[in-house]
Amino acid sequence: MFKNYIKIAWRNILRYKTNSVLNILGLTIGLVSVILIALYIQNELDYDTQFDAAAQVYRVNMKGKMGDNAFYAGYTPPPAGEALVDQFPEIESATRIYQPDNTQLAYESTAGSKVFNESEILAVDPNFLEVLSYPLQKGDAATCLQEPNSIVITPQIAKKYFGDANPMGKTLEYGEEKKPLKVTGVFEDLTSYPASVKFDILMPVTNFKDVTYFNWSWVWLNMATYVKLTPQASQNPASPAHLESRFPEMLKVQAAPAFERIGQPFEEFIKKGNYWELHLQALSDIHLYSQGITSSITEQHDVKNLYILGIIAFFIIILACVNFMNLSTVQAVKRSKEVGIRKVLGSQRKQLIKQFMAEVVCYTFCATLLAFITVLLILPLFNGLIGKELQVQAFFNGNLILLITGVVVLTTLLAGIYPAFFLTSFNPIRALKGKVGKTPQSGFIRNGLVVFQFSIAITLIICTLVVFSQLRYTQQKDLGFEHDQVLVINNAESLGNNLASFKKELIALAGVEAASSSSGMLTRGNFGDFYTPKPTADEPNIATDISLSSYLVDDAFIPTLDLEIVDGRGFDKRFKDSLSVILNETAAAQIGWENPIGKQIRYPGGNMEYYTVVGILKDFNLESLHTPIQPFALFAEESKSYDTRTTFISLKISGEHTRQVIGQVQDLWEAYVESNPFEYSFLDEDLAYAYQEDKRLASLFTVFTILAIFVACLGLFGLIAFTAQQRNKEIGVRKVLGANVSSIVKLLATNFLKLVMLSLILAAPVAWLAMDRWLQNFAYRIDIPIWAFLAAGALSLTIALCTVSFQAIKAAVANPVKSLRME
Repeated sequence: MFKNYIKIAWRNILRYKTNSVLNILGLTIGLVSVILIALYIQNELDYDTQFDAAAQVYRVNMKGKMGDNAFYAGYTPPPAGEALVDQFPEIESATRIYQPDNTQLAYESTAGSKVFNESEILAVDPNFLEVLSYPLQKGDAATCLQEPNSIVITPQIAKKYFGDANPMGKTLEYGEEKKPLKVTGVFEDLTSYPASVKFDILMPVTNFKDVTYFNWSWVWLNMATYVKLTPQASQNPASPAHLESRFPEMLKVQAAPAFERIGQPFEEFIKKGNYWELHLQALSDIHLYSQGITSSITEQHDVKNLYILGIIAFFIIILACVNFMNLSTVQAVKRSKEVGIRKVLGSQRKQLIKQFMAEVVCYTFCATLLAFITVLLILPLFNGLIGKELQVQAFFNGNLILLITGVVVLTTLLAGIYPAFFLTSFNPIRALKGKVGKTPQSGFIRNGLVVFQFSIAITLIICTLVVFSQLRYTQQKDLGFEHDQVLVINNAESLGNNLASFKKELIALAGVEAASSSSGMLTRGNFGDFYTPKPTADEPNIATDISLSSYLVDDAFIPTLDLEIVDGRGFDKRFKDSLSVILNETAAAQIGWENPIGKQIRYPGGNMEYYTVVGILKDFNLESLHTPIQPFALFAEESKSYDTRTTFISLKISGEHTRQVIGQVQDLWEAYVESNPFEYSFLDEDLAYAYQEDKRLASLFTVFTILAIFVACLGLFGLIAFTAQQRNKEIGVRKVLGANVSSIVKLLATNFLKLVMLSLILAAPVAWLAMDRWLQNFAYRIDIPIWAFLAAGALSLTIALCTVSFQAIKAAVANPVKSLRME
């Protein structure tokens, strides 16, 4: 019997070709959307779960406050890990990660030398691969990082330096001092490995003097620390919270000497309302649940984006099912007499339902098969859109197979139950008289489905427009500095004592308008530490402490980036500025100075020097607009206020002959620095990179919004066809009585355009609430624009009008004699 159902179902699919194509196309689009989004979400959820004993591993985060400045970061002081292992038996081991600034790596061979600047180098403790078990292709995880002169690399790095030769035992040279490092391990291909800590190269942290020097410090926050709990502790859900409750007592003892050394007695520091806390974060939570936690070492996304994409996938598959229902009502009119005859001849309703469900199964099977083929074909394009390397093997994930199977079954039921019961509910006498589907109840259901479809589509349109508006705002907002045509040269520290003469020759180049050097660069990070403002007789009630981010800069930095001095002056060669500082407006306001020029701050982290404020900078954004403006300072290069590991050169260049200018700069660089490759970027490109994740979300919104609109239009197309068939005789009579095509189109289209307007009214508040919440991720955001709602309404009306007009015109130009004869 089942075989017979399938045979008849297949015949009906072939008989009603147009209807079948639309049904299968709608379901295919819905399933493709679900599969792609499911692949993306599954990949995000897989982050950091594949490590051995992943449930035992936690990142140690630091939460601190000094004065008005608070932070939460995925960094700790160097001694934190060792102290935690010593003090708490629940902690089995700890490992640290340090992100070095020097990235030069070289390989010398008889065939010549290869020198590159590598951007993905991490320095780690010897037990790193025992805590975070990244898979090795060659080498032993327990021993490959034990020796200071060892290095572990990915296959891509091995290919880059050694070609097809076996890299094990070969020597790479690190940094300008060309420290020899022996390859002791090679990872498996980590390109698509879902881990929040990304790298190409690992080397022992003992190679870095900064870490060794600051092993005493509890205020130097430049290391990520991961701890591994004992199996017993990790099995107790209360263990992390219990451990955290005991951290403050440990910090009072361990951190006190370091705070005393910088002139900040720890107990007095806490009594002022400040805090200095350690917290544990589960390894599996780092990638998606780190909002507000700063870290440049880990890849951190927002779990809310997964919820958004999941909701979009859900609604698109629902749209596809609704579309199927609408198209089935069109088919119902054509098949009503078939149903009536079957019933008259003795067919039971149960048999008819099985027959129609068999047709739905055939539709769903075809759609599922096409969906998988489509996903395989477009997966490379989708990977480019989301910036990932999703593999075909991901299809064989058990959870994913279960999810997709569930979606297919649910789609079959949702898409099939209503049409099956609708088609088999016909009174055989009414069906044979052609009076099917003309009740008010059936019309209400069909109109409701149209409203539902377009409400979803319009919501997605509004959200997409708002997301792009925010991105445009981030690109157009005055950030307080010049970023167009600013060329940034990396690794300028390799110039050493030749920095000044190199800058002098740069300025002499045609097309270079200004050149400056600095220890940091916008969006590239900065140095941060605590400072103590010096009270004065006229302003005694000022902040006792302040945390400042800062750069060491030359006297050309401010004019090169066109920063605005609102009070005082910038650095000037005519003055001795080695003990001068320039603050931004936020820093001066937090300290509480009304007249800051001439006031002083002390740097406990250095040699207790006092720096005199010589200027106030107008506030500008150091980072993306996701983060608010923080207290910031500029110190003169010659102050040597703190040790710098990096130097950047910023060039303001003219808009003409940009490539020629870059070529000249490169030639000059190579004349000065033979061993270090020339690397540069444009500042506006660096700023754009800060919004990469937002742009990907906007692109996904756009793609799936287009798909949702298309599916909604398929349903509308079917419904207008259904209406045209129902009013076939009326249209014929009107044409005989002299009605023209435009009046008939208006007759058929008006009701549907009203439904679209109702959809806009329902969609607007939902879209507003969703976007208001999303915009809270930005410290500087747009007001949700009214034009987005108007544009969404106009676009949806236009799309609906085009869809409706196609069928309406087709009905209006039909020969009335044929329609009247059919009646």
